[in-house]
Amino acid sequence: MNKEKAVVIFSGGQDSTTCLFWAKKRFKEVIAISFDYNQKHKLELECAKDICKKHNIEHYILDMALLNQLAPNSLTRTDIEVDKEAPKEGLPNSFVDGRNMLFLTFGAIFAKQRGINHIITGVSQSDFSGYPDCRDVFIKSINVTLNLAMDYQFVIHTPLMWINKEETWKLAYDLGVLDIIKEETLTCYNGIKGNGCGECPACHLRKKGYLDFKKSNNL
Repeated sequence: MNKEKAVVIFSGGQDSTTCLFWAKKRFKEVIAISFDYNQKHKLELECAKDICKKHNIEHYILDMALLNQLAPNSLTRTDIEVDKEAPKEGLPNSFVDGRNMLFLTFGAIFAKQRGINHIITGVSQSDFSGYPDCRDVFIKSINVTLNLAMDYQFVIHTPLMWINKEETWKLAYDLGVLDIIKEETLTCYNGIKGNGCGECPACHLRKKGYLDFKKSNNL
């Protein structure tokens, strides 16, 4: 198994950027891959490109336009507003059906062509907003499926799986990239870089985690 190289599924948001620098500490060579699925806010791809260019990380953007046609929701359609609160029943309208499954599948195909076994993704069951494809059971399942499908030994790493947003900020601090995460990433569902719009669920989660982190660490 090649333990020198890793592929990071990279959106340009807080979680995947934290994972990118986590991977840089553990692997000799890191390649970031992002996906263009005609998402509402293309700025996240610009953030991803800028971060990789600034920190000398090899970066590819793969075309996933078909996902936009198949899964209309608030992250892919300008005429659908993001739910400000989680629905009492069902999934948030920001959930893109099959997104993480497709990203990991295409990421694995990409990795195998380069002889890479290790794939890193920023999913978390601790603050997963009800998204089923952020759960640990899903990651374990697709890891087995990809191994069987390609007769190849992939290892999917999920550094954030069991930590919340406060602990994710602490991890960024420990990695020495707190300012990068705070200023250069895009997590906001309304497409505003850095601190975001302050209104959407992603911004609420990010801000609460940051304030809790500062309080816990006397910063």
